[in-house]
Amino acid sequence: MLTYLRLPLFLCALAGWALIALPSPALAGETVPIEEFNALKDRVAELEALLLRGQGGAATPAPQAAAAPVAVEQKVEAPSEGETVAVAATEEEAETTDHLKVGGALRMNYTYNDDDRWHEDGKEKGGDFKFDLFRLDVNGSYNDVQLSAQYRFMEDQHFIHHGWLGYNLSDETGVQLGLTQVPFGLLPYASHNFWFGLPYYLGLEDDYDLGLKLLHQNGPWDLQLAFFKNADFGNASDLERYSYDIVKEGDQQNEESNQINARLAYRLDHGDLGNTEFGVSGQWGQLYNGDTGRNGDHWAAAAHVNGTYGPFNLMLEAIEYEHNPKNPAGVSDKTVRMGAFGWGHDVAAKGTVYVAGLSYDVPVSWGPVSKLTFYNDYSRLVKAEEDFEDSEINTLGCLVTAGPVYTYIDFIMGKNATWIGSIGEDGFGAGRHRDEGWNTKFNINVGYYF
Repeated sequence: MLTYLRLPLFLCALAGWALIALPSPALAGETVPIEEFNALKDRVAELEALLLRGQGGAATPAPQAAAAPVAVEQKVEAPSEGETVAVAATEEEAETTDHLKVGGALRMNYTYNDDDRWHEDGKEKGGDFKFDLFRLDVNGSYNDVQLSAQYRFMEDQHFIHHGWLGYNLSDETGVQLGLTQVPFGLLPYASHNFWFGLPYYLGLEDDYDLGLKLLHQNGPWDLQLAFFKNADFGNASDLERYSYDIVKEGDQQNEESNQINARLAYRLDHGDLGNTEFGVSGQWGQLYNGDTGRNGDHWAAAAHVNGTYGPFNLMLEAIEYEHNPKNPAGVSDKTVRMGAFGWGHDVAAKGTVYVAGLSYDVPVSWGPVSKLTFYNDYSRLVKAEEDFEDSEINTLGCLVTAGPVYTYIDFIMGKNATWIGSIGEDGFGAGRHRDEGWNTKFNINVGYYF
């Protein structure tokens, strides 16, 4: 374990000193005339059209099953995330709460695997350094109405991450309509690292579906209720998406529909020591099979603890889930097909997931570098089928914060996980692990958020 600790510590220090030379641009937060805002919208439209032309203007075919999944998400909001740009054209309009913020991110990713199955010749080349994504964010409000949307352009695909309209019913209660985050378990994430943990690849972490959500906060209580008509875009055959959901691929022709969610959390304040959130979540929905025309079902339940104590953050979670599809004869119901980022994989239909993560913040003053966050995230999937092998992922890493630049340095170990420590795409399914058991992945993601 000491050997593993030395590597991230050294790399965090190295990355921090390297970032000292980076400029620290001022963040936009000034009020601009409506004419300038319209000009900005035109420029964004031109940029999006250019990027679409560069990718052929259409969805690209899904990669081969052995292709590597794409790095999933950056866990930190951009430093200017909370800022807004007023677009009032007159003094009368200026009296309303009318704001719009256009932002985004640019990310690059370096990966080194001890297994070449995901990156051909990568080991011999000393790893791969690739473009990760460029994204556009739009967040706005008009009186009690809100808008939030994000679109992502990646190496070989592009898709919407989320998009919803919101309305404040009162100071404590609001609703969101559209592609919005599913209220389940630890929020907003169940991990500290860049590649997430097992719940994400099972559709149980940072999932976005299409429906209506009610949010209510009353003192320490936080209640969220939601109804989702279907997952993502309403097309279960489209695997170019951010969230992992049950998809139609091969002989697995199931799709999620009519899902209800409930999440209740209570935050206990410890004064100067910090706070602890205790929560429970549940979801139930239908699984419609296109071949049989019959509805199965799926459900999940979770209990979590999220504690912040000074520089420490502790996350604990236990999840029980079950998928019961109505497949045609000859199609196994021991696994279901899930997919995102243009590729699919098998997942055990029933199981229990355990999550434990711990982080520690260290403030520094290295030029633009203001903080180092060290963390270790562990997750395990215990599958109900006796002849299935359990899946495990452990990530030891560090986040370097330098103004709008965030750098994740992760050392990942995996066993029977589809993209690390498994044979083919069955890691989260039957889990036929390799002879050596664990595989490792070293990953650095650098992102500029504006």
